[in-house]
Amino acid sequence: MAGQQTDSSAGRESNAAVLSAYDDHVMPIWKSLDVPIKRASGCTLEDFEGNEYLDVFSGISVVNVGHGNDAVVDAAKDQLDEFVHGCSYVHPNEPVADLAERIADVTPGDLQKSFFCNSGTEAVEGAVKLARKYTGSKEVIALEMGFHGRTLGSLALTGNKAYKQGMAPTLNDVAHTAPPYGYRCPRCDGDQCDADCAEELERIIGSHTSGDLAAVVVEPVMGEAGIIVPPAGWLERVQEIAHDHGALLIADEVQTGYGRTGELFASSHFDVEPDILTQAKGIANGLPLGAFTASAEIADAFESGDHLSTFGGNPVACAAALATIDELQDGIVDNASEQGAWLESELQTLEDEYDVVGQTRGLGLMRGVELVDPSETGPQNVAPKPDSDLASAVSEYLREESNVVMGVGGYYKNVMRFQPPLTISRDQLEYAVDELEAALETVA
Repeated sequence: MAGQQTDSSAGRESNAAVLSAYDDHVMPIWKSLDVPIKRASGCTLEDFEGNEYLDVFSGISVVNVGHGNDAVVDAAKDQLDEFVHGCSYVHPNEPVADLAERIADVTPGDLQKSFFCNSGTEAVEGAVKLARKYTGSKEVIALEMGFHGRTLGSLALTGNKAYKQGMAPTLNDVAHTAPPYGYRCPRCDGDQCDADCAEELERIIGSHTSGDLAAVVVEPVMGEAGIIVPPAGWLERVQEIAHDHGALLIADEVQTGYGRTGELFASSHFDVEPDILTQAKGIANGLPLGAFTASAEIADAFESGDHLSTFGGNPVACAAALATIDELQDGIVDNASEQGAWLESELQTLEDEYDVVGQTRGLGLMRGVELVDPSETGPQNVAPKPDSDLASAVSEYLREESNVVMGVGGYYKNVMRFQPPLTISRDQLEYAVDELEAALETVA
C-alpha cells in the first residue's frame, strides 16, 4: 500500500516543522545539534527562524573550504549543465580523469591510481578488498577506539562497542591493537605515548591472528576517538611492523584529509607514505564522494569486475572536488596551519587554568578539549574521570547562549571538537574560544 500523501517540503517556515518531518519520516537514527539549517555561508549557519550560528564543526569536518564556496558551487553548476550521470566506470569522462590525475599529484609518495565511491565507509571497505587481493592474505588489524564507518565491513574495524551493539556479527578476521592515547594509556601512566607503544602491534599479530595479515588500518589522527595524535615515530613503526608481516598500511584520511590538520594529508606530518590512502568528507566540500588511492603496483591487483560503484565518481562531485583542491592550495591549507597554531596556544591556556580541562590536543584545525571530573580517577586508574555530562552541558551552553555549534566526541563522549571550516578567521576563532571559556565558567 502506498504511503499517505503529505505536503511537500516547500515553504517550511519553522525549525519545528522540519524537526516534525524528521520525526515522522526519517528513520530514528539521526542525532540533532538542535540547529536545523536553511542556508549556510562561510562559517555561518542560519536556521528557519533567522538565527545565525558560528559553525566550528563543519558538518562533521566536511566543508573544509567553507559553506557555499563560490568556486566549488560554480564548478558543480557548470558540470550539471553538461551531464549528471553516465556511470563513470562505464562511460569515461573528463571530471573523473582530471580528479584522479590531480589526486596522484597531491597525495604522499607514489600513490597513483584511485577508485571513486560515495562515502568514507565505502572507501575503507574498498581499500581492505584491494589489500586482500594484492597480498593474498585475509586478516586486518585496526585500533581500539578507532572509527572507520558504519557498514558491516568497516564497522568490524571500528574499535568501539557503542557503534556495534545489536549489529554483530560483522566482518571476520579483524583484530584490534592499542591506540596511542597517552593521556589514558596504562603503560604510559598518562604521559605522552612514544614509538615503543607501537610494539603492541607485534603482540597482537602473534596472539590474535593466524599470521595471514593483509593490512593494518590507522587514522593518522584519530577523530571520533577524541582527536588523538600519535607521537613521532609511532605511525612509521606501525608501517614497518605491517611490512615485516607482508601487510599493507591503510591510512584512513577520511576525516584528516584535505587540509584539516594544516597539511593536505595528515600522513605528511609523520614522514609516512601509506600503501593505500582513503578519502571522503572534505574531498568535495559537501558533495558525496569518497576515494581510495594506491600505487600502480597495488592498484593493478584489481581486475575488471573486482569492484564497482554505480554512482562512484559522479562527475558533478568530481568537478566540485577539483575546485576544492584548487581552493585549498590557494591559501586555505596555510590558514588552517596558521590558525591552528594560534588555537593550540589558546587551548593550552584553558588546560592550564581549568581543572576540568584534562588535556587539549590536535593538529591544524582538528583540535580536541577533553573534559574531566578531577575529583575521580578515570578508567584503569589513569587520568581523571571522563565527564560526558559536562561536555553535553558545554555544547548546549555554546549553542543556546553563544550561537556556536561545536561537536562533542571521543570514546567517552567527553571531548569538545574544534573542526571549523578551514576558512575561519581569527576573529571568529577568538569568539569560539572566548565562549568556550564562558561555558566552562558557567556550567563546570
